Amino acid sequence: MIPYKTSIVLDRNSQSPLYLQISNQLVQLIKRQVLLPGAKLPGSRTMAELLGVHRKTVIGAYEELLLQGWIIGIPKKGMFVHKNLPLLQQRPISGSASKPRLQASGFSFQKDFRLERPPPEKNSGHLYLNDGVSDVRLTPMPQIAKEYRSLAYERKSVFDLGYGSTYGNYQLREMLAQYLNQTRGLHIGTDQILITRGSQMALYLASRVLFTPKEYVLVGETNYIAADLTFQYVGAKLLRVPVDNDGLSTAIVEKLCREYAIKAVYITSHHHHPTTVTLSAQRRLHLLNLAQTYGFAIIEDDYDYDFHYDHSPILPLASHDGNGNVIYIGSVCKTVAPVYRIGYLIAPKDFVNQCAKLRRFIDRQGDALLEKAFARFIQNGDLDRHIKKVLKVYHHRRNMFCSLLEQNMGGIISFEIPKGGMAVWALLDKAYSWDKLSRACANKGLIIGDWQRYDMAHTGHNGIRFGFAAYTESEMALLFQKLRAAFEECYPKTFN
Repeated sequence: MIPYKTSIVLDRNSQSPLYLQISNQLVQLIKRQVLLPGAKLPGSRTMAELLGVHRKTVIGAYEELLLQGWIIGIPKKGMFVHKNLPLLQQRPISGSASKPRLQASGFSFQKDFRLERPPPEKNSGHLYLNDGVSDVRLTPMPQIAKEYRSLAYERKSVFDLGYGSTYGNYQLREMLAQYLNQTRGLHIGTDQILITRGSQMALYLASRVLFTPKEYVLVGETNYIAADLTFQYVGAKLLRVPVDNDGLSTAIVEKLCREYAIKAVYITSHHHHPTTVTLSAQRRLHLLNLAQTYGFAIIEDDYDYDFHYDHSPILPLASHDGNGNVIYIGSVCKTVAPVYRIGYLIAPKDFVNQCAKLRRFIDRQGDALLEKAFARFIQNGDLDRHIKKVLKVYHHRRNMFCSLLEQNMGGIISFEIPKGGMAVWALLDKAYSWDKLSRACANKGLIIGDWQRYDMAHTGHNGIRFGFAAYTESEMALLFQKLRAAFEECYPKTFN
């Protein structure tokens, strides 16, 4: 006889009723072929005594198994495992018998090596060099929570709890249209905005709608890696364009347009990612004219428009577009905090409509209450107040960071003080190696991360982005202390 007393373990503190615990574990015994088809189960009294439960509990378990078709009852004979159950063919799997953990799929699927970029594990006590993110400690949580709480108590908010528009909450779209028209010189209405869960989702939707396999997209020789991978994933072919102090070379764009059928140009015009340079006015107008002449789309990723220190921000290309060539992408994730997944895609109505239709297949809608809360957050002036507040903080941190970088690594790392954004483009003298340094830094508690992502074109520029906005002065000092110590370990005579 099967040792039911030890094979079935009951947890009386569990939220799951005892009869379900019994039935579920009996199912596992059947699936593992401990109980074979046709095997007789103990009577309800006997099983109750073995397990130390009331007889009605066992009866409930057997009734559950009967309903699910695992066992059959034969009058005057008892309960039996169903004879027609096929034996479950299983390969050995890791984990305990009660909680198996499958490590490999039993079916084939597409694997794309470009997706294999695991984030570094976060360890307490380590500093992580980021490539330009906001300081989440400055997030205006009380103001956002106030708006969300207010909505939660409004009776009419119940109508926002069901399925809504794939375009996003109408109030947020309306408010964003007003806000972006006023602050960025756009000329748009609500029908030209699609709310997304961050700018990356907007980029993916735009790419899926734009490209068929093997169509060409122009990107910078140095470029935002997530954009490169997105275009490659949807089947587009990348052609790289040099980037200098005036941004993407539009002369080379024009040359490539004569040679290839270009479908789109991707650009981070305000602060090129990763080098932080700004696309000049002359090149902006040239690119717009080229888009009209050759009929390509401009994907303008304006990821950190709000952060500018030495002059007013330059208006995006989308503000000058009168021909419907620009797809404008942005978000509040960088400005407020990454956890608030609210981004937007702005384009001509027909393109937005198609993106909204595609969005239905991957994400039926966003968080309507959060989107309404952000509509009020913008309307009440809280977003502007937050930007003004953090702008002062980040301006000071930029100056401090650049000063420390010059003091500690001057002559070894060259850089230009960025006019805006949240990162410095740092070029390491080619006599030294980030690969070697990153390993030494890791041993000292400073994680540099995937530094290779800044040179997908393999030009050997030896540059990476140093984010500064997320660090306090003391954290910056510690960061450079660790970096210099690692440098002295790898290259002992450098600072003599």
